[in-house]
Amino acid sequence: MNNQLQNDMLPQDDLLKIVLADLRRTSREYTTATTEASCPAIRSLFSELTDSTLKLQGELYKLMEEQQIYTKPAGASRKEVDKNLQEAEQACMKAKQFAAQHQSQMGTVAAHMSNVSAHPVNTKPYN
Repeated sequence: MNNQLQNDMLPQDDLLKIVLADLRRTSREYTTATTEASCPAIRSLFSELTDSTLKLQGELYKLMEEQQIYTKPAGASRKEVDKNLQEAEQACMKAKQFAAQHQSQMGTVAAHMSNVSAHPVNTKPYN
């Protein structure tokens, strides 16, 4: 029975690759949740989950590399890294300009916002 179970399972290399892929996916999902969370406590929770998942992913990668299951990708040239860095900096600058432009427009909108206060919550908290 035990021998049959071992024959039916995937090889260890394949299982580790599946786990590594799941850790990558999970870290992407946690990063998205961190970005989209409006509650600071939830954002902090997902940020911590992202960090711990990335650490686990790194540990698994090192183990797989030591066992020669996973090889390092080819290194990038300094020119390619500099090009990508410059593109990222330009995108960041454009995003900051966009945010500043729309933030100044929001200032005029805020001046015209309703003077009616928000109504009290009419639901009981879920315990």
